[in-house]
Amino acid sequence: MPSKTIPNATLMLMRPPSGSGAKKGRGTVWALEHRFNQDTREELDDGWGTLEQAALEEHTAPETVITHETVRSILSSNDSPDVGFDLSINPYRGCEHGCIYCYARPTHSWLNLSPGIDFETRIVAKVNAAEKLRETLSAKGYAPSYLNIGSVTDAYQPAERRLKITRSVIEVLSEARHPFSVITKSSLIERDIDLIAPMAAERMAAVYVSVTTLDPELARKLEPRAAAPHRRLRTIKALADAGIPVGVSVSPVIPFLNEPELEHVLEAAREAGAVCAFSIVLRLPWEVNPLFQQWLQDHVPERAERIMARVRDMRSGKDNDSDFATRMKGQGVWAQLLRQRFEKACARLGYRRERQPLDLSRFRPPARDPAQGQLF
Repeated sequence: MPSKTIPNATLMLMRPPSGSGAKKGRGTVWALEHRFNQDTREELDDGWGTLEQAALEEHTAPETVITHETVRSILSSNDSPDVGFDLSINPYRGCEHGCIYCYARPTHSWLNLSPGIDFETRIVAKVNAAEKLRETLSAKGYAPSYLNIGSVTDAYQPAERRLKITRSVIEVLSEARHPFSVITKSSLIERDIDLIAPMAAERMAAVYVSVTTLDPELARKLEPRAAAPHRRLRTIKALADAGIPVGVSVSPVIPFLNEPELEHVLEAAREAGAVCAFSIVLRLPWEVNPLFQQWLQDHVPERAERIMARVRDMRSGKDNDSDFATRMKGQGVWAQLLRQRFEKACARLGYRRERQPLDLSRFRPPARDPAQGQLF
């Protein structure tokens, strides 16, 4: 029976795949229907093993498919008061890292794709990102402001090794002397140290590495195709040794899962060379909620109820709260205790709490034609 846009609360009623949703190398194999879907389907046993075949297909994670997209623009403006940058560039839609908790999963709904398995396997690459960035930065009247790369989906996910879209974007920013920051959980960023380090030396670049856990087994389940924890620490060291200011994001903090490691992650990252830190508590917007709760049942069923009860303690009794004032840090006694632990650990370890300041004064519009720029 056709239905209209699915409210957030109703998403919890969608039936997950029968049996375990766990699959090595994928955050989920659930092709969860998105909230804009206009049709609902019911399974029907036709006597030819249809249900068994559907279950088999559901649990066979498909290969990653990269679609090339030519975009009209590449810079997105930020109007969220709890985010510390004005502009963002996301060279890819979807992310093969497959982090089950990723708050960006619902964005695939706008592509009429599932926030579940499609988000991890149907990647859209913005192949003309550098061209559009050059066009924007060279436009008359453009004024630089704080810009972040990879705020929604990781700019250094596996597709970047071959496509090098992120590198081409940084080349344009470097030419224009436009400050930027990058947030990633990939060691591939080490490839671009040759571009980032000279900008950092002039206070025009900073990197933030997300380290969710030090436990490789947990990381493999939470973030199946992201770099292993020890590799992220090596990346922090490599960046720091190159003179690039590095921050660590201990996010998301999930009660009774990676939360007990909070201080240990901060210590390890500081030892590797991180100079500032921030942390965000788990967010479960839209389709992320049923996906994450199914993941809990698949991987830590004995703790699932306890984890969700604590999440609700920090969200005014709800699974998720989108209020800008509290969505990043939560509220209530337990959220306050988490903040106190984080702040005390940062003070003890000598972390800066503010993000790396960047110099906006050296911007110069790039040549509209990159070939022309090479003549001067």
